[in-house]
Amino acid sequence: MHKNTSKKGFTLVEVMIVVVIIGLLAAMAVPAFQKVRESSRSSAMDNDARQLASAAQQYMLESNLTTVTAAITTATGEVGAPLDAYVSQVSKGYTSTSVTITTGGTFSLSHPQVAGGSSSYSAEGQKQELLNTL
Repeated sequence: MHKNTSKKGFTLVEVMIVVVIIGLLAAMAVPAFQKVRESSRSSAMDNDARQLASAAQQYMLESNLTTVTAAITTATGEVGAPLDAYVSQVSKGYTSTSVTITTGGTFSLSHPQVAGGSSSYSAEGQKQELLNTL
């Protein structure tokens, strides 16, 4: 009498093929994730610049000034006086510890997770594109 047994399971080759496919998918997903993360950080920095510029314009208009300087706490993103009444917090991690905004001038913000590290903004909070001259 012959016993009919079946062995169910995956062969070593099948398991290795699955591992290779997962590795390829991960190799494609990690750079895409990093690009999205850096783009998100850059957008947050642009938004923070608009908020700071708007707060500075409001403060300068109310106080009849042309320049304002406010501290930014790196660890928490808290904005110091005199702009704290208009915008209390921006994103964390800026390497810029203070921002000086003048009417008609420019200011910059720096973050280590943004390509280039730093961006320049107009007094209205618009990003200043670098012009390449040859």
